Amino acid sequence: MDIQFVAPGSDIAEKTALALIVFEGSVLSGAAAEADQQAGGVVGRALAQGRFTGAKGQVLDLTAPAGHAAERLVLVGAGKREAFDDVGAELAAASAYSAVKLSGLTVLRVAFADPTIGKPERAALGVRLAAYRFDRYRTKEPADKKPSIVRAEIVSVDAAAAQAAYVEQAALADAISFARDLVSEPPNVLYPAEFARRVKALESLGLEVEILGEAEMAKLGMGSLLGVGQGSRKESQLAIMRWNGASDPAAQPVAFVGKGVCFDTGGISLKPADGMEDMKWDMGGAAAVAGLMHVLAGRKAKVNAIGILGLVENMPDGDAQRPGDVVTSMSGQTIEIINTDAEGRLVLADALWYCQDRFKPKFMVDLATLTGAIIISLGNDYAGVFSNNDELADNLLAASKTEAEPLWRMPLPPAYDKQIDSIIADVKNTGGRPGGSITAALFLQRFVNGLPWAHMDIASTAWKKPSSVPTIPDGATGYGVRLLNRMVADKYEG
Repeated sequence: MDIQFVAPGSDIAEKTALALIVFEGSVLSGAAAEADQQAGGVVGRALAQGRFTGAKGQVLDLTAPAGHAAERLVLVGAGKREAFDDVGAELAAASAYSAVKLSGLTVLRVAFADPTIGKPERAALGVRLAAYRFDRYRTKEPADKKPSIVRAEIVSVDAAAAQAAYVEQAALADAISFARDLVSEPPNVLYPAEFARRVKALESLGLEVEILGEAEMAKLGMGSLLGVGQGSRKESQLAIMRWNGASDPAAQPVAFVGKGVCFDTGGISLKPADGMEDMKWDMGGAAAVAGLMHVLAGRKAKVNAIGILGLVENMPDGDAQRPGDVVTSMSGQTIEIINTDAEGRLVLADALWYCQDRFKPKFMVDLATLTGAIIISLGNDYAGVFSNNDELADNLLAASKTEAEPLWRMPLPPAYDKQIDSIIADVKNTGGRPGGSITAALFLQRFVNGLPWAHMDIASTAWKKPSSVPTIPDGATGYGVRLLNRMVADKYEG
């Protein structure tokens, strides 16, 4: 998608849809009022005669009157003017794109010239995110099903300033698209080694990337992670990503750890066939961490950051891990395997320990599509966050609100810890159905050696089918990239 910022009154190209912002109560933005006057009052008449009121999410598509430079006028409801913010600008622009993407028109111009109602660069981000498609395997798609809009023009009173401000938003859009691509790929294409290769390619952005194979992990004692992948013909990998952007190269880094189960059959504890195809996105946590490192490098963030990705495939095989097995983690703790489908926590146990042992970070945040129980607890819009540190949890929640990636703090009650006590080992990998998300987080906490830590269970938010958010097309969401990027930018950059 070509993004351009243009001055008010600049020429409108052929085959253009002009999007106008309307607030609740049919209140026209300044640019919309001006456009209405130029169109002979057609907007006002449409508002008077229909049910469009400017409520958030409403869209009204009008044929432009004869003689108007644009072919269509798209009225986008933005809700209450006093509540309209940068996220509102994203959603409005995304809604406009969604309304005309299949129209046959080639240009979308968003009349966003009022500097008091959100940042134009955020409107541009909204269009970029809405225009995302994963279509590389479609070979016979009809022409009328392919988006026709190839350029978005965002009207701004200071187009040059908006263009400069968009540089960071473009880096964010690129990173979210990268994460979405990873999650969308079929599992026969994106297995652990291929995931690692794609991450390695990010060295072109200035990242340092190191890949450990099974032999290296075995020497480190990562029996917990390796046990998950031992039933697969695809070798497990550990990807270590480093961004050194702080003024002091030796400054203590911040760290993020992602669960990367590239396909999860459940192993010997085999999942039901219905819906198993969705388990290609069980690496959504690792994709989000990779996307975060992508944007930190892309915008040259002034921070030292570590990203650790535990990449495995959980398959049933004669060599696969069994319920009843006991494995020894890198920490030295032994783990009784109760259910081989509780595998993500086994991957994270070793990845978390490796991260803190080698890099001594300020904190660790792990992301994982860890439990179906979080969907039962919070539905399909909120991810859950568990933390041993109030400041870290508060920083995540604040970033969540700013970036409109909903997050809810969940408890870590010590009384529930006994559910994962094993009678033959130090810990067992599942505590049963009651409080399943909580006991999974408590399991992870046993592999955090007193460091500030937060666990984000994103099983509810990594994939939307269908999606009701205009900036998120159906499928992979890239959830977590912008939230974590915002937290780093607001709280940890020097």
